[in-house]
Amino acid sequence: MDKMIYTAASGAARVFTAQQITTNNLANINTHGFRADMERAQAFAVQGGAYDTRALVQPQTSGTRFDAGALQQTGRELDLAIRGDGFFALQTDDGREVYTRAGNVERSPEGDLSINDMPLLGNNGEMLNVPLYSSIEFGANGAINIVPEGEALAIEVGQVKLVNPDTAELQKLETGFFGSEEAFAAAEDGQVTMVSGFLEQSNVVAVEEMVASMQLSRNFEMQLKMMQTAEKIAEAGNRLVRA
Repeated sequence: MDKMIYTAASGAARVFTAQQITTNNLANINTHGFRADMERAQAFAVQGGAYDTRALVQPQTSGTRFDAGALQQTGRELDLAIRGDGFFALQTDDGREVYTRAGNVERSPEGDLSINDMPLLGNNGEMLNVPLYSSIEFGANGAINIVPEGEALAIEVGQVKLVNPDTAELQKLETGFFGSEEAFAAAEDGQVTMVSGFLEQSNVVAVEEMVASMQLSRNFEMQLKMMQTAEKIAEAGNRLVRA
C-alpha cells in the first residue's frame, strides 16, 4: 500500500504549493501592476525495477502571466501606466536594474523620483531628478516636461526609461519586481508608450482564482482520503497476518 501512500502524499504536497500561489494572487488583486503567478508541476516516473508503476509529481518554478491589466484613472500627475507591453526600469540598492508595471511614482524633497522606494531610471540609465515645479507633464514616450516655480516656460528635465525585454528572460524576484539571476540592463524601447494620471490594475482574475482554490481544496481532500484508504487496507492486511 506504500505505492498509494507515496502517490497521494506527492499529490497533496503539490496541491499545497498550488494553493499558496493562488492565495498570493488573491492577496494582490488590488496591487497596482501585479502580475499573476501560475502553478507548474511535472509528473515523473520513479526509476528502479521495483518502482516502475509509481508516478510522483514534482513542483516546478512558478510561471507568470504578462497580459496587461485594466487602467484605472487617478488624476494624479505622478501616476504612470504602460500602454500595452513594456516595463518601467528601477535601480536596486546594489545598482542592478529591475522592472515593474507599477507606476505609483513618488518625488522626494530633493526631487528624486522613485517607485516603492526604488529610484526610477531615465533613458540614460541614471536616476531621475525633477526640480520644484508649478506644473508637470509626461509625454507618451516618457519625456518629463515641467514649468519651474516662478517661471512661465516649460523645459524638459528627463525621460523615463521604458523597456520591453523578452519576458522569457525575466523572473519574478522576491521583491515582486522582475529581473534576472545575473546583471541585466534592457535597452530602451521606443515602441513602448505610457500615460500619466492612470495606474494599471492587477491582472488577477478573481473568479478564476476562487474557482481554482475550490478545485485545489477538493483535490487535497481526495489525496487525504486515498491515504486513509491505504491505511485501512494495511490494517486489514495486518489482521489477516496475525490471524
